[in-house]
Amino acid sequence: MKKLAAFTVLVLVVAGVWMSGMPKASAAADKIGYVEMATVFDEYLKTKEFDKSLEAKGTQKQAEREKMVNEIKKLKDEAELLSASAKDEKQAIIDEKIKSLQEFDRSARSSLGKERDNMVRDILKEIEAVIQDYGKSQGYSFIFYDRALAYKSEGGNLTTQVIKVLNDAYTKKK
Repeated sequence: MKKLAAFTVLVLVVAGVWMSGMPKASAAADKIGYVEMATVFDEYLKTKEFDKSLEAKGTQKQAEREKMVNEIKKLKDEAELLSASAKDEKQAIIDEKIKSLQEFDRSARSSLGKERDNMVRDILKEIEAVIQDYGKSQGYSFIFYDRALAYKSEGGNLTTQVIKVLNDAYTKKK
């Protein structure tokens, strides 16, 4: 995200220098707009469906974890009733179950995190492609992300149009 912000600032500076050297009539003909990327991302139907899917997987992982925790509790309760030598054997089993639980937690976090990162990357690529296509088809010279703008008027906000194009295309694919 920092690279994106730095790139956007660089583009703004270059565009400013370029436009300052142009005659006023040419600069007035340029169409410039911006997109609220966070809003587009959040309102994209594919993002919403993915969030539901990831939440369901997280709930499933949590249920599996709870089973493991309950099993460990049960083993600890059983160990309380045993003799010292039998307790040591039971404790070894408990320790192994705890290691398994820790590995499960690490693995679950890692796999869900990777899945989320990959999907976010894919969704952002789709959004960027739609923004580029929209800009070309509507005759825009520049479309910026809103976070890098010092000033913006609502007249240049293309967020709603981009969301509509994305969601219409996604709905047709289904």
